[in-house]
Amino acid sequence: QVQLVESGGGLVQAGGSLRLSCAASGRTFNTYRMAWFRQAPEKERDFVAAIRWSDHMTYYADSVKGRFTISRDILKKLVYLQMNSLKPEDTAVYYCASDPTGTSWQYWGQGTQVTVSS
Repeated sequence: QVQLVESGGGLVQAGGSLRLSCAASGRTFNTYRMAWFRQAPEKERDFVAAIRWSDHMTYYADSVKGRFTISRDILKKLVYLQMNSLKPEDTAVYYCASDPTGTSWQYWGQGTQVTVSS
């Protein structure tokens, strides 16, 4: 079983920064790629950023390109999301996800709230 635990959310003013962390655990943890998604109230869950575990290839939603950076620490089994120049529209619950085979996001964390005030 794989567990994902997010941390680092909070309240920040527009223009500020936050860094989210996602800690992976479990004897069977082995991932092809990991990602961050977010869900604002009464909206669908949207893709934010992803990283391929083997070679650090990264992918971003257009809405966060140039502001957010995803990275990973293989030894510690951690994934980070550095969020800069935050906007009120970035307010959402942020979820970490793992795709073990490259086909689907099978494992999800419980989410961490990010609130950006104007």
